[in-house]
Amino acid sequence: MNKFLLVIVIFLGLTGLASFFCLPAGRVLAQTTDMGVQCAAVTDTTNGCPNLSSADCKVFLQKCADYYDQQSAQLAQDLTKTSQQKNTLQNQISSLKKKIKGLEADINQGKIMVKDLNLQISDTQVSINKTAEQITNSQNQIKTILQSVYEEDKKPSFVILLEGDLSDFFGNLTYLDNLNSKVSDLLDSNKNLKTYLQGQQVKMTDNVTQLQKTVALQTLQKKQNEQNQLQQKEYLQLTEAQYQQQLKDKQDAEQKAAKIKSMLFQVAGVAQVPTFGQAIDVAKAVSNIVPIRPAFLLAVLSQESALGKNVGQCLLTNVATGEGKRISTGAYMPKVFKVSRDLKPFLNITASVGRDPLKSQISCDTFGSMGPAQFIPSTWMLFVDRLKGLLGQTADPWAVKDSFTASALYLSDLGAGSKTTTAESNAAYHYNGSGNMARVYSRTVMTRAACIQDFIDNSTMTTSCQNLIF
Repeated sequence: MNKFLLVIVIFLGLTGLASFFCLPAGRVLAQTTDMGVQCAAVTDTTNGCPNLSSADCKVFLQKCADYYDQQSAQLAQDLTKTSQQKNTLQNQISSLKKKIKGLEADINQGKIMVKDLNLQISDTQVSINKTAEQITNSQNQIKTILQSVYEEDKKPSFVILLEGDLSDFFGNLTYLDNLNSKVSDLLDSNKNLKTYLQGQQVKMTDNVTQLQKTVALQTLQKKQNEQNQLQQKEYLQLTEAQYQQQLKDKQDAEQKAAKIKSMLFQVAGVAQVPTFGQAIDVAKAVSNIVPIRPAFLLAVLSQESALGKNVGQCLLTNVATGEGKRISTGAYMPKVFKVSRDLKPFLNITASVGRDPLKSQISCDTFGSMGPAQFIPSTWMLFVDRLKGLLGQTADPWAVKDSFTASALYLSDLGAGSKTTTAESNAAYHYNGSGNMARVYSRTVMTRAACIQDFIDNSTMTTSCQNLIF
């Protein structure tokens, strides 16, 4: 690109972004006329939404996320159409290739037939020439015989008597007549043969002419098909280039969407114990990066910890033995972990997020369940790397957003990502374990999910739902 034009483009991009972020908060979305430009500008920044309130930033980022999702969906449809066009062109090229091969075979066969007929014509001409020669010979023989007969007829009677017996004379005439008859028959036969051969030669010549016309037509068709095939290949190359560009655009849209959703997740501010509204915001933000229905995720977390209100009533008191105590009474707990399985992971987790293992609340049920999602330490360790990849930092089981994300990953792995009632029910069942208690747990979760979904959709909640959730 021309350097001058590049400078102008960069200038316009920066000034456009600057003017966008300087808009009064209430007029941000109303004056955004090009979501693509504005959203792209946001994805190029490293400091979120400068000069915008957290609420306005969340609204704008959500609109950008929706924009890129729609763009990606449209590009997916375009890719499908382009792929179909590619298949059609490939089929047409394959069909033309078969036609060209067929025509080549026909042309070669026609050329062989022309060559064979020309040989036959040559052979026939030789036969005609021989027959003509035989006709000439027969005609000469007849001429000689007739001359002999004529001369015999002209002899005077006394000469005949002097030369010999009369019977010899008449015998000689008879012989000459018979010979003349045979030669005449041979002449007629040769004339007929010559006529037949000439007729066959004419037919073969006509056949050669027709075959040559057919070969010429087939050669023209072959050339046209080759030109058509070349054109189809050019179309295919263009279509492939279009397909690759669409694929690149789709990947670009998905990358931008992922970045926007990550930014949206980061601005989903929440306290240590979230309000119900904050919990909904976090669940929606999590659903942007993990395939999970927000209401179902909240239902599980509501069942586990009342959305973070109850993250455990015990503390570890001995890092060597796994002994602990109840926070409220100080009552001794001989084991708050399954020591062989979960004590070491627990110490590693608290160290990785800078928490004091002796001041980090855990459940009192000997599982050492942690945070709003109530993960046991050994299970949490299974998600450490994936969480770091999504969050960009080491996840903290007691942090609301981190625990919500971990729970979403686990539930998605259990099948809840398909977002069907059956899949979610099964995921809730396996999230809690198995057996009758897990079935009761699953039914309760699905009831809570229905209540929360109704609130998300209609901003209302029945008394029975309120009593269940709160």
